[in-house]
Amino acid sequence: MGCELRKNKIITAMDIARKINGFRRFLMRQMTKNIGSRSCCKGLSNNPNVIKRVLICRPNHRLGNLLLITPLLQEINTMFPDAKIDLFGKGFLAQTLFKNYEYVDNVFILPKKAFDHLFEYFKVWFSMRKQHYDIVINVDCNSSSGRLATQFSDSKYRFFGDASQFNLLRHDDDEHIAKYPVYNFRAFLSQVGFKVNNLPVAPLDIKLSSVEIEKGKEIVSKLVGNEKRTICLFTFATGAKCYSTEWWEVFYGKLKKEFSEYNFIEVLPVENVSQISFKAPTFYSKDVFEIGSVIANTDLFIGADSGIMHLASATGTPTLGLFSVTYLNKYTPYHGLNTGVNANENSIADCLKLVESILLKTKGRNKILIVGEKKIKN
Repeated sequence: MGCELRKNKIITAMDIARKINGFRRFLMRQMTKNIGSRSCCKGLSNNPNVIKRVLICRPNHRLGNLLLITPLLQEINTMFPDAKIDLFGKGFLAQTLFKNYEYVDNVFILPKKAFDHLFEYFKVWFSMRKQHYDIVINVDCNSSSGRLATQFSDSKYRFFGDASQFNLLRHDDDEHIAKYPVYNFRAFLSQVGFKVNNLPVAPLDIKLSSVEIEKGKEIVSKLVGNEKRTICLFTFATGAKCYSTEWWEVFYGKLKKEFSEYNFIEVLPVENVSQISFKAPTFYSKDVFEIGSVIANTDLFIGADSGIMHLASATGTPTLGLFSVTYLNKYTPYHGLNTGVNANENSIADCLKLVESILLKTKGRNKILIVGEKKIKN
């Protein structure tokens, strides 16, 4: 069924649930908006060696939102190389997503449905409370649970994410959801005399291991059966972000014609659907690292705004994000050859030109995969 419209009664039920959740979030924001109205940094030493434990609060279960905090993880490690970082998250995915980050220590995971698991829910809160931190950072200032966790934590110094109080200098790219937490954190630290990093914000990074990359290489090789370069497609997305089967059929047909010297494979979503009717060799897995390892062994990823799009970016593979309803400047893939395009404002021909431009810049080069501190030619 893909992203096609369902029966009216199901759409109505979904709309009602969405409205209820919207009201719940609004109510929680109203109740928590004054928590931590002033982030505390007074008295914080500007010696990075004294910062040993940091807590990041991002209680969100979505793959994309979790990957989008990896630049902040890298920033904290750059500023405080001796510090261990704990995460206060939500959903099972957060527990494994940062497994290759050596400096990530404890991961406190709230259950997705708190009222169904009340004992576990409160156990997580009090487990986090038992730890002592030098700094606690709330990633999203609009997150009610994030503000509560930051306030509830045992830490003298807390940053609630309200960078405006620090007179944050504007950056051309500070609307991006992965970048503004980094800029905010730099502004927070600059108030106590830290010499902050002024380099570009680090890219998303899932830190695939060499073993995982080799496994992905074997999978891709079996899918395509030749030595040609490969373009990876992800044709699904949730709700209105998903492009129609008609759009994808036309786009895929033109891709096949224009770039006939390339293989095409399609990574399937958990729903196991395809907007191109499974016309390309397909790969299905529920293992995020396995999916990432496959994408890492391709030369270009093309897909709509989704968690898998951010995963592709986090593997270092050139990523073309297709946007329709979400704000491109906030979610677009960045760094290197990554880019996004609004297909409502650009034609399929425009998208094909972007594909050609990216592939021309990668053609004739060995792909370099970054694995920790090692570089592997592929």
